[in-house]
Amino acid sequence: MIAVLVAGGLSMLIALLGTPLFIRFLVARQYGQFIRQDGPTAHFTKRGTPTMGGVVIIGATLLGWLGAQIATGTVPSASAVLVLFLMTGLGVVGFLDDYIKISRQRSLGLKARWKIVGQGLVGITFAVMALQFPNEKFRTPASTHISFIRDTNIDLAFAGATVGLILFVVWANFLITAWSNAVNLTDGLDGLATGVSLIVFGAYVVVGVWQFNQSCQNLLSAGPSCYETRDPLSLAVVAAAITGACFGFLWWNASPAKIFMGDTGSLALGGALAGLSILSRTEILAAIIGGLFVLEVLSDVIQIGFFRMTGRRVFKMAPLHHHFELQGWGEVTIVIRFWIIAGLFVALGVGVFYAEWVAG
Repeated sequence: MIAVLVAGGLSMLIALLGTPLFIRFLVARQYGQFIRQDGPTAHFTKRGTPTMGGVVIIGATLLGWLGAQIATGTVPSASAVLVLFLMTGLGVVGFLDDYIKISRQRSLGLKARWKIVGQGLVGITFAVMALQFPNEKFRTPASTHISFIRDTNIDLAFAGATVGLILFVVWANFLITAWSNAVNLTDGLDGLATGVSLIVFGAYVVVGVWQFNQSCQNLLSAGPSCYETRDPLSLAVVAAAITGACFGFLWWNASPAKIFMGDTGSLALGGALAGLSILSRTEILAAIIGGLFVLEVLSDVIQIGFFRMTGRRVFKMAPLHHHFELQGWGEVTIVIRFWIIAGLFVALGVGVFYAEWVAG
């Protein structure tokens, strides 16, 4: 538990103090955001605001987590390293995307195929490695079972280990792509994605700590409702480090934003959420905990699908937060109300998680 507190506190402090230094660095080199011309006109005033703030979030997370390992003398677990690898790897892809936008002064960064290749390389490596590194109880960080609150009876390895590996890689990469794009779509207003991420990763601190206290690996306290997660406390420490980093970054990212997280941050946070859901065996539950992200993606899918079928739009603009912006809602009003909705989804998700344990 000390590691959780150290990771969260240290990463928050690093992000809080390090962000203004990074802002000065970006301003000195004129690394500012390029605003798309077809977006809300109110966003034109944000042109030139420093971006790539995800570098701070990733850096603070890594340093906060490392500080917790040193402070408690803990050996890094395979699960924690895998989630941090996924987060950092996707952050690098996002950084390249952001840098191309800035250097060429356009709203498009990496070409779609190269972005897919980059995400695929990181995602496939994560998925393959997640089925390695068994501990003394022969548990690997991930399993080939699709999970809800714990592993279900749906096993992707129904036709053998090789087929199971292939199907798991496909499933894991679907989740990674879905969550990274979901956070990316949500990152459209000052502080929106950062605040929602803070709430969601905070929930995963609770999930990780609870799973640790009810772990099947603890022979003294293991009960009929124990959890098979290999390294639950390590995942809680990682989630705490990300939560703290988002706390510190939000101070500068809240409206009016002094810096944007960019694709560097949104892809990294989406990857981290996917990694935590896979390794904590809560893949479907994550869709409830991160329900606000799901709503943003659904609004985009509905808009595109309906327009292709009928030539008409359901929303004034997608994703959803832009619809309310064009309805005349203030930016701060939208952000705060979406934070509230995100909190309700998290409360529902954690409630379902606890209720399942109580029901046995």
